[in-house]
Amino acid sequence: MTQQTAPGLPPEPSLADPCAEREPAGERLRGGGTGPAPALDVFLSGRVFMDMIFTGLPGLPPPGTEIVTDGLGSAPGGVANIAVAMSRLGLRVGLAAPFGDDMFGAYLWRTLAEQEGVDLALSRRVRGWSTPVTVSMAYDSDRSMVTYARPVPAAVDDLAEAPPSARACFIDVDRPVPPWAPAMRERGALIFGDLGWDQTGAWPAEVLDRLRHVDVFLPNAAEAMAYTRTGTPAKAAEALAGRVPVVVVKRGGDGAIAIDSATGERAETGALPVEALDPTGAGDVFAAGFVFATLAGLPLAERLRFANLCAGLSVRHRSGSLGSPCWGEIAAFGEAGEVPESVLAEYAFVIPFIPDAADDSVVRAEPTLRKER
Repeated sequence: MTQQTAPGLPPEPSLADPCAEREPAGERLRGGGTGPAPALDVFLSGRVFMDMIFTGLPGLPPPGTEIVTDGLGSAPGGVANIAVAMSRLGLRVGLAAPFGDDMFGAYLWRTLAEQEGVDLALSRRVRGWSTPVTVSMAYDSDRSMVTYARPVPAAVDDLAEAPPSARACFIDVDRPVPPWAPAMRERGALIFGDLGWDQTGAWPAEVLDRLRHVDVFLPNAAEAMAYTRTGTPAKAAEALAGRVPVVVVKRGGDGAIAIDSATGERAETGALPVEALDPTGAGDVFAAGFVFATLAGLPLAERLRFANLCAGLSVRHRSGSLGSPCWGEIAAFGEAGEVPESVLAEYAFVIPFIPDAADDSVVRAEPTLRKER
């Protein structure tokens, strides 16, 4: 929502925190309150994209045609998806990222820093660099995307040579592991890893060699099967379990599979039975929930369910990162009766983590462009 201004002046977007109950997770995390806390709960670096999201499409337009839809949102994307989702759960999140010096870059910086409380102390605005943009077209519980991105100038490509202390960090293993990640691991931080779609179709084996630096790996099923040359998500998970302590294979609408090689735990869950409006960023929201549940010390099956819950709640809203749930929505989960009591019972373990300030309300930050009501 925008504020009223005098004629001839541009409107100022409202950057009020949509999560009124947001508070540091602190003592709710494993080891919380037992000594000096690190500066951050999670540190990550990467690219922030301007996401433009079309929803309600019957399909993709064939060449030479046009489709009109009444669903459009825009929000921070890329690494911002997981940064926002973790911050809304109360994790103290630090992000090192380049930001363009254009209008999109200014919007993304303000939204992350002022509205979502993400620490951008190690981020930089890059003069003359255009903000990366992704157009996402959501249809039939899935989406297709088109991205514009220019290379980041070499001088700002690695912004985290001296990262702050943190309980965990998040990296993309489809790129060389940044030197600060193993250093953080030696200091006790957990390393969470993910990757993106290989545009070349080569799926090189050396990417999996980087998993020796990772504690928890969270690929989606298509990526996991392509890199391991296996035919099912279950077989891909088994292959990856030999390379990394914890592997979680995300199966989208079919849920997820997880294996903890250290404890021998195995878990599987189906997707939350909700009506999906926009799956953009759902995999990142899932990862954010798994990070929180891991730092909270939950058993593998509960980590998987909590991640599943966060992702399931996010797909009911458009606009990617701004669709990630606050604790108020988690507290209200199931009140509408759309989920059977037998399913709700599996999530009773979440109750002790809900802040007292959560009031069972569902509030969403308004995207910059939205369907008129």
